[in-house]
Amino acid sequence: MERIEHRACAGGWQDVYQHRSEVLGCDMKFAVYLPPQAATRKLPVLYWLSGLTCNEQNFITKAGAQRYAAEHGIILVAPDTSPRGDDVADAESYDLGKGAGFYLNATQDPWASHYRMHDYVVEELPALIEAHFPATDQRGISGHSMGGHGALVLALRNPGRYRSVSAFSPIVAPSQVPWGEKAFTAYLGDDRNSWAQWDASELVATASERLPLLIDQGDADEFLGAQLQPQRLQAACEAAGHPLQLRMQPGYDHSYYFIATFIGEHIAHHAR
Repeated sequence: MERIEHRACAGGWQDVYQHRSEVLGCDMKFAVYLPPQAATRKLPVLYWLSGLTCNEQNFITKAGAQRYAAEHGIILVAPDTSPRGDDVADAESYDLGKGAGFYLNATQDPWASHYRMHDYVVEELPALIEAHFPATDQRGISGHSMGGHGALVLALRNPGRYRSVSAFSPIVAPSQVPWGEKAFTAYLGDDRNSWAQWDASELVATASERLPLLIDQGDADEFLGAQLQPQRLQAACEAAGHPLQLRMQPGYDHSYYFIATFIGEHIAHHAR
């Protein structure tokens, strides 16, 4: 593991590391923010999953989250969104391949050999963080858009792994919208029954842990009707009795201006 960026920020340090991922079979980068409290004690960790076309840089440079993490004493970890490298399968479109890993374990060629972002985020990366940084095993998870989908699905699939979960503008029912249908067909194959294990609106029905879901969604989001459709998750949660706080925010779009506005409230949610 090699540190490739090191910058003072909000009384702590915003770093970026590169390491060899055995799960993904490639070199990966991740960002970690260590608040000032990390100099004297171990702290809980909030994992942030970014959206389509993003990498480890978007959240740390645009969200303004570091000052809130410093206020609450929380380490922030932001991995890349997909495997990278010359030998990693890719596609010409922005919504498949590199930058579009969808936080699942692919089963179809040519994706299966590298696209195992679920196992990377849930298992390999936390093991690395908890071994090399002043981090406890208390974890929260959050994300935006494709990363919001990832945060919800990873929390629902792994009871006991996370203490808290939230999302901004998540793809809540990927089996029912174009982004998800394209990705799932490529990564998982044509059998739609296999898609349910990667769909938050399906997973809530059988979830063994009732971890409260906090979601912020802008009502001026350009992807709201076609790709995001939060009402699908709302209906599924109501049917299953699963706690959900869905906050429709008037006037906000899909951008990091939206995330920067409410990220402080999300970090406070995870701190609680």
